[in-house]
Amino acid sequence: MPRSIPPRPTDIRFKVDPGDIPPEKVARRMHLSEAQFRDCLPRLLARGFPMPDPDTGMYDLEAVDRWRHRRHASLFPELAATLPPEPAPPAKSLGAKFREEQEARRGGRAA
Repeated sequence: MPRSIPPRPTDIRFKVDPGDIPPEKVARRMHLSEAQFRDCLPRLLARGFPMPDPDTGMYDLEAVDRWRHRRHASLFPELAATLPPEPAPPAKSLGAKFREEQEARRGGRAA
């Protein structure tokens, strides 16, 4: 009985660079161990570090690299224009606006 030959995998036609990478590769990208990355992550996120995808848990490699470069805006001026705008001051509540209007009508006297 002749032995069957297993199918040969297809040759790779072209290289596909990853767009999303797992946390351990993000850690390596930043020259940190996985444990160091986990410890630093809350502080990194507070500084605008990209969040992982909610479904896959993967990080967008380009977003990570852009975040790293924006820390040095003078060296990468092409990224400076992409910084998020400053947050607007919090809007006053309707109650606060009403109280201010009432005080203004009373000549600045508090009730």
